Amino acid sequence: MSIDKRKALVLLSVVVVAAAISGIALNAYSTVNANTQVTVNGEKCWNHDIGWSVGNMSTEMQGWPHGKMRGRGCYGFIEVSNEFKENVINTAKNDTDVQNLLNEGYNITGIRPIIKTVVEGDGTVVTKATNAILILEKDTSGRAYAWVDLEQGKVTQIEILTRTVIEKP
Repeated sequence: MSIDKRKALVLLSVVVVAAAISGIALNAYSTVNANTQVTVNGEKCWNHDIGWSVGNMSTEMQGWPHGKMRGRGCYGFIEVSNEFKENVINTAKNDTDVQNLLNEGYNITGIRPIIKTVVEGDGTVVTKATNAILILEKDTSGRAYAWVDLEQGKVTQIEILTRTVIEKP
């Protein structure tokens, strides 16, 4: 076997081993602490909230959670003002279904802005949070997501997830 073929085989072997090791490492990284709750800047976040996320979060279009942008905190590198949070909460509280959830024991635990970026014809870029998702939780058994359209001033969708755990001795 010539020296060039040996070099090529050694190089190929190194690449295959490196790919296998990186695949194992990525799999281990992605499954550690799955769906654990953490506190970031005083706000409750689930590990998938600080993983990968951007988009309209429609469960039919993207699933939950999907498409996230790597960053710090519940919103990536985006800081959300108290005024924005209050606006989302007040709009949601005007909805009778959200009121029913709050009366049933759900608590507001987070707000996720949905940011829309538009490139105009002249190249101008306009970025604005026109919608948000209000996250509500009830103990460990329930979670609800209320999509709030801030331009229309109303809740457009509510998704309720429940979890039942039966422990047996």
